[in-house]
Amino acid sequence: MIEFGHVTRRYGEKTAVDDLSLAIPRGELFALLGPNGAGKTTTIKMLVGLLRPSHGHVRVCGHDLVTDSRAAHMHLGYVPDEPCLYDKLTAREFLRFIADMYGIPRHLAAKRIDREIECFELQEFADDLAENYSLGMKQRLVFAAAFIHDPDVIVLDEPMVGLDPRSVRIVKDLLKARTAEGMTVFMSTHTLAMAEEMADRMGIMVRGRLRFLGTVAELREQMAIESTSLEHLYLELTSSRTTLRETTLAGDE
Repeated sequence: MIEFGHVTRRYGEKTAVDDLSLAIPRGELFALLGPNGAGKTTTIKMLVGLLRPSHGHVRVCGHDLVTDSRAAHMHLGYVPDEPCLYDKLTAREFLRFIADMYGIPRHLAAKRIDREIECFELQEFADDLAENYSLGMKQRLVFAAAFIHDPDVIVLDEPMVGLDPRSVRIVKDLLKARTAEGMTVFMSTHTLAMAEEMADRMGIMVRGRLRFLGTVAELREQMAIESTSLEHLYLELTSSRTTLRETTLAGDE
């Protein structure tokens, strides 16, 4: 469903993502972890078509994000780290606008708008202007917009920002249900507990390179630590001394 093929992205002399190859199959919830500046945001922007790779390719459901972007985007839903809405539209008007963008017929769009309003518990403010919404309300509306065209792939960048505990539970339950139905989820997060709870696999990026790919159990095996928290494993893998040791060993090969 998602394929990164030897993807590199440079900004002038700086390499933000370095030779990333990654395949995420149908029905998997994948979590991308890494410290600030690791390349996660650049990776996501290439996945949703906001940036072009300097080298390599990114495909969604077989469609290249550069050469066949329109077809790729029909399969994609995206929830950014900061909700972006039109302040002078209500939730219902915004969802209708998004449905029109995807070419959903009006009779079907009305049913899906009602479905998402109910799913994300937007009924109380569905006809209020977005400028009056709290951050959590805005985030729930962005989720509703991302799901309205029933995408095969959903991309989430720090998805729980601003959500209260009940809203977090709604999103978690929805993601579990949708992945069970075959949706692929690509999630970038700093919340290690959520990644450990939700993800089928995870990747850890450090300085633009994928340093680990697999499950928590496989990470423990790689780090030769039998039982400890994901937080400890993550900090050990991303520490400066670990990165320096890997670089030195690579230079000796």
